[in-house]
Amino acid sequence: MNILPNMKQNHEKSTSEPESAALPNEGDERSEATSETFEVADLIGSGSLDRLVDTAKDYARQATADNTNVAYKADWAHFNSWCRRRGADPLPPSPELIGLYIANCASPDDGTPALSVSTIERRLSGLAWQYQQRGFALDRKDRHIATVLAGIRRKHARPPMQKEAVLAEDILAMIATLSFSLRDQRDRAILLVGYAGGLRRSEITALDVNRDDTVEGKGWIAIEDQGLILTFRSKTGWREVEIGRGSSDQTCPVHALEQYLHYAKIAFGPIFQRVSRDDRQVAGDRLSDKHVARLIKKTVRDAGIRSDLPEKERLALFSGHSLRAGLASSADVDERYIQKHLGHASAEMTRRYQRRRDRFRVNLTKAAGL
Repeated sequence: MNILPNMKQNHEKSTSEPESAALPNEGDERSEATSETFEVADLIGSGSLDRLVDTAKDYARQATADNTNVAYKADWAHFNSWCRRRGADPLPPSPELIGLYIANCASPDDGTPALSVSTIERRLSGLAWQYQQRGFALDRKDRHIATVLAGIRRKHARPPMQKEAVLAEDILAMIATLSFSLRDQRDRAILLVGYAGGLRRSEITALDVNRDDTVEGKGWIAIEDQGLILTFRSKTGWREVEIGRGSSDQTCPVHALEQYLHYAKIAFGPIFQRVSRDDRQVAGDRLSDKHVARLIKKTVRDAGIRSDLPEKERLALFSGHSLRAGLASSADVDERYIQKHLGHASAEMTRRYQRRRDRFRVNLTKAAGL
């Protein structure tokens, strides 16, 4: 690949013509978030169109999930910083430059840890998206990118590290560590609803009581005699999840949610809210999805789960995804029901979540006559 001559040209250009460099954090709109890259300059001053600018920006911001927006913004900031340290211009996109960038991510020359293949692929997606917002197209199939990425995959790719599943006996031990204070009632409902629904942590905290209660809400609930129906917008689109009532009030996710909503006096807005310091009332603010991950780690520690390992190691095994994997691993039903419940497009994706499934339920060796 003829990369170095182009890099030299880029370097010479940025040092001889610094006023033309498009680097981040220097007042350039192109380094801002999605809403700021929505081009409306030509429409300003055109009467009624002015009033639609903020609306259009808001829709542009919601084209991707909030967590994805944050990740893509961080990817762009890292790439811009990398370019600045080397005297290169991030705009317009240069496949040769990006090929060097991902090579450096896989084999850093400054002593920082190497990035995993999945993180490098995510960063490429983030850069492609950011370039698109700025009116450019990044060809990820260009040989300067594709061949370098193929080499990185071949040399560094490893099987994905999966988080430990919270199994049925684990979730019972975890909720047993909680009291009946308002804060613990909320956290008990989070754990049980998240587990029984097979929900992502962002799906848990994005729920409202009613439809259209808040602008940022991604779904709502309906409590019925037989159980709970969740309707929300997930990564795969709008879907419904049914959570049936449990065998006892102590382990029933629907009962836990009803108790929390009753004592918290919540009938409108976000379901899972911050609780005041005196633990007597909710504060009205929606919880961050990071609270779910912290809650899981705290209750895993308090319940003594995987106590055979040092604390740091065992806590690293669990995350928000542990609830979702736990349901897929513990529910002894036909696989297609789990697939539907989790909203997966394929059975193969569902199997990635099943930590303890009968891999030899279908024995093709015997079926083939051996």
